[in-house]
Amino acid sequence: MHGQKGFNGVALLSKLPFDEITPRLAGDPDDVQARYLEACVSVPSGVLRLINIYLPNGNGSPEKYVYKLAWMTRLRERIKTLLANEEPMVIAGDFNVIPAPEDVYNPAAWMDDALFRPETRAHFQALTNLGLTCAFRACHDEPHRYTFWDYQAGAYQKNQGLRIDHLLLSPQAADRLQSCEIDAAPRSWEKPSDHVPIFIELAV
Repeated sequence: MHGQKGFNGVALLSKLPFDEITPRLAGDPDDVQARYLEACVSVPSGVLRLINIYLPNGNGSPEKYVYKLAWMTRLRERIKTLLANEEPMVIAGDFNVIPAPEDVYNPAAWMDDALFRPETRAHFQALTNLGLTCAFRACHDEPHRYTFWDYQAGAYQKNQGLRIDHLLLSPQAADRLQSCEIDAAPRSWEKPSDHVPIFIELAV
């Protein structure tokens, strides 16, 4: 686990021991926000690299949006370096990015939001253009499947959601992808998170 009390944090859980752990995103030694955790585990077929991120939201001020885009650039550079290893890799977490209009209940209402601005989506596309596969879209083409519903205004009951939690796979992991699903049921529980689980099954 890599966290800041009262602020940000990311974690990885495994039934297998971690062979190596990297708790911060490279590229800015002054960035102390706990938003990146990388680890490797040994599996029967070799090694599996896991990365959990909590990408900056970017709303609230111009400075926060600049930080978001800079963080996305740093992430792209790290992933580009790791892809050279040609190993199965999963980048998972809250990306705070709505990739396409079909991933939000009302695209027009979100055009100026940091999660959906053209610059944000362009940075996300640049990341996937490295050769990554969106696990959910590899398994599903239906629109309006969401991983997040705000607590306000009955968003869940009205299905006014966003798909902002993603699982991106290296080519070697994508070759092993068997399924990807969103479990929306926990959002209806008492005192739920505003996010719901998204999960994949890989052949090992």
